[in-house]
Amino acid sequence: MALMVRSWHNRFMQSAKAPPINPEDVRAAAASIAGVAHRTPVVRSRTLDQLVGAEIFLKCENLQRAGAFKFRGAYNAASRLAPERLARGLATYSSGNHGQAIALAARELGTTAVVVMPKDAPESKADAVAGYGAEVLTYDRYSEDRAAIGESLARDRGLTLIPPYEHPHVIAGQGTAALELMEDAPDLDALFVPVGGGGLIAGCATIATDLQPKIHVVGVEPEAGDDTKKSLALGRRVSVPVPRTIADGQAAETPGELTFSINQRLVEGIELVSDEQILDAMRFAFERLKLVVEPSGATALAALLAGKLDHKVRRAGVVLSGGNVDSRRFSGLVTRSR
Repeated sequence: MALMVRSWHNRFMQSAKAPPINPEDVRAAAASIAGVAHRTPVVRSRTLDQLVGAEIFLKCENLQRAGAFKFRGAYNAASRLAPERLARGLATYSSGNHGQAIALAARELGTTAVVVMPKDAPESKADAVAGYGAEVLTYDRYSEDRAAIGESLARDRGLTLIPPYEHPHVIAGQGTAALELMEDAPDLDALFVPVGGGGLIAGCATIATDLQPKIHVVGVEPEAGDDTKKSLALGRRVSVPVPRTIADGQAAETPGELTFSINQRLVEGIELVSDEQILDAMRFAFERLKLVVEPSGATALAALLAGKLDHKVRRAGVVLSGGNVDSRRFSGLVTRSR
């Protein structure tokens, strides 16, 4: 596999419009979430290193509060609101993990939250949102526009809408995962990050390329949801049909406008993985690393196990972005016939 390397001149050429965030925003977010979000561990595996032919460093966001990296951005954004806005409450739309993160952030900050979720979201994710004290409203992801529903809800109730990725403070907060990873594992040649709406990789790429200018930042999408790969190839945002994949957290149709403006400059390429490759990664994480990772959280690891790491890479970081999967679904997925 050859990384889609762009010239350094094109990669770092300044656009006419300032980027939505900069590395200092990520560092400020790290200060904002310190002592509230977990500093998640970086895990190593000799077996994994031997399989892929490089030193691999796994950032375990499956062990983050609320079970995914999303808490970083949610808390960073919510904590920066003026007291009077915060008191009126928060709103968001989410396939699950961001909703849980907003619900927990609202609880931590002493306010309320309403979360718009798809009817077919995993029951465990909807239960977790409610368990943190948020109100859950459902919609049909195949026929309704969740952003429009969320915006209308926030307007009608006077709430502050914090979207899953189209928000500078959310993007900056997500980037703190890469900041911590590269503090614990410096001199990485490559960073593999799952891609849904693009907020995680946008934040991670912003700080990673500042700390290590020659690092290869590579996104990973499920085959059925290749909107960012297609968009990068065409140089503009394009939409795909609502993805039908086990990686429900990456079932995005179109990259975010803010996130794509960052990823177009800093992300070198996107790798695609099949549902079966995702399952293989989930099994590997469970059997060899003793980690429970949800399908969306396993895609970056899946890319490495599927042989998508360039042979020139000697040290690579991988974000395991979440672990929100209940025991019944996890068991059903990892015991599927191979």
